Amino acid sequence: MPVNEPYSPYPPQREGYHPNRDGAGANRAAVVIHTIADIAAGFLILWILLHLLGANQGNVFVGFVHDVADWLAGWSQDIFTMDSEGLRVLLNYGLPALIYLLVGHGIAARVRRL
Repeated sequence: MPVNEPYSPYPPQREGYHPNRDGAGANRAAVVIHTIADIAAGFLILWILLHLLGANQGNVFVGFVHDVADWLAGWSQDIFTMDSEGLRVLLNYGLPALIYLLVGHGIAARVRRL
């Protein structure tokens, strides 16, 4: 004789049951990490271009980009001390941009494999 069981909207829990893991969460996390690394490198590269092209330092946008770039590259300031100001800015801000890209994309690739 069939037994009536109470209704439950959730799937029955059984030993070894795991929800469907299609990797969507890992992909989303990887995209976020990838995007943050790209934005950080973008600010650094934008500052290098603005400096090399002689942008007006009194402009609000240029000041904002410079402040963000200084914050992002604070750990690497004055690694290279060149006589040429342009080369110094290129190396001191270009190195962190390259590191952010390599590390960010590497972490994102690793997260995607989870």
